[in-house]
Amino acid sequence: MGEHLSPDEKFELITRNLQEVLGEEKLKQILQERELRVYWGTATTGKPHVAYFVPMSKIADFLKAGCEVTILFADLHAYLDNMKAPWELLELRTKYYEQVIKAMLESISVPLDKLKFVKGTDFQLSREYTLDVYRLSSVVTEHDAKKAGAEVVKQVDHPLLSGLLYPGLQALDEEYLKVDAQFGGVDQRKIFTLAEKYLPSLGYAKRLHMMNPMVPGLTGGKMSSSEEESKIDLLDSKEDVKKKLKKAFCEPGNIENNGVLSFVKHVLFPLHSEFIIKRDPKWGGDKVYTIYEEVEKDFAAEMIHPGDLKASVETDLNRLLDPIRKKFQSPELRKLTNTAYPSASKNKALPKGSKNPAEDEEVIPSRLDIRVGRVISVEKHPDADSLYLEKIDVGEAEPRTVVSGLVAYVSQEDLQDRLVVLLCNLKPQKMRGLESQAMLLCAS
Repeated sequence: MGEHLSPDEKFELITRNLQEVLGEEKLKQILQERELRVYWGTATTGKPHVAYFVPMSKIADFLKAGCEVTILFADLHAYLDNMKAPWELLELRTKYYEQVIKAMLESISVPLDKLKFVKGTDFQLSREYTLDVYRLSSVVTEHDAKKAGAEVVKQVDHPLLSGLLYPGLQALDEEYLKVDAQFGGVDQRKIFTLAEKYLPSLGYAKRLHMMNPMVPGLTGGKMSSSEEESKIDLLDSKEDVKKKLKKAFCEPGNIENNGVLSFVKHVLFPLHSEFIIKRDPKWGGDKVYTIYEEVEKDFAAEMIHPGDLKASVETDLNRLLDPIRKKFQSPELRKLTNTAYPSASKNKALPKGSKNPAEDEEVIPSRLDIRVGRVISVEKHPDADSLYLEKIDVGEAEPRTVVSGLVAYVSQEDLQDRLVVLLCNLKPQKMRGLESQAMLLCAS
């Protein structure tokens, strides 16, 4: 692969669909002399979903262009980013990532022999690397480290020191993985520029950086693994894929922020160099596109109906997911999935033909524990003007504390000693610092 391409053709393939390349001239120069060495890193946190096909299809481009590609499973980064997972779990997740990402690459027919897979902890705990972390921490300013992580490190009220280390480690990875370039989403840009600024001060070469645009999620929003419901998981059944795609935002003629079109552009086109819209003969039958821009143009002109676009994407997506689902039916991998993502797997790994309890759960009113209680006392919440703090007797040994946002609707006198209806089996929730143990139901 890549042997018969000229340096210019390789450059085209390597940079297509990217939003930005820092160091284009250097890239061209390297391609004149040898193959490019590039790495892509992924923190092993949430469960990878279909958006991961976007970087995968770029990795396929790199390999077609003859690059030597390293995939880094950044387990130490995952640990540092607000301890999203404990060590024991991280080890399992890293194994899961490796299995699932290899399955994705196989599904898009990428030859794995051209790829190196590395775990962060394989080299980031070595003596040399550790000394470099300290060396780096003595030149990087706090301000720069904070700014670099702003879009990638989870932002919280009390930021941890680990979030400041994160960008520096990512910079050092470039040197320790012996690459010419790092590839990532444009959300990594500030980390990339930090690496360009500071690696030379340790006597290491400045690398080049290639960035993918932030592709809107297939089913809405930026596709991060944390808003589970709308995400299409790599192991979702065909029915789930259909259901989630049905809800995807895709209005007629609108090509802005259209996750379904973006998937065609960044995943399906690069992989197959064509895209087929399947249509009823009475609407003109199937149409084959060989240039993505044509698809976009026809969709904007409402010559392609959202329903037809989704149905065609669904067919292609299932074709990509089939080999992955098949691989993960093995007992070992099912066990790995369930232990690495305990809560997520509860409703996934059901034997064929059994009904998913989650689907039945939704419509059983008897699951609501609704009780009548008497309001013993009502006062204003000390920290919030719109909230009342009530003590309500629901026939238990102790009255329940309830916080309700009713100040604007009901007066304090009206609530005192009143009989009210409460929903009692919600998880207790802190509201402005005070725990509310039920929900007072109130209708106008």
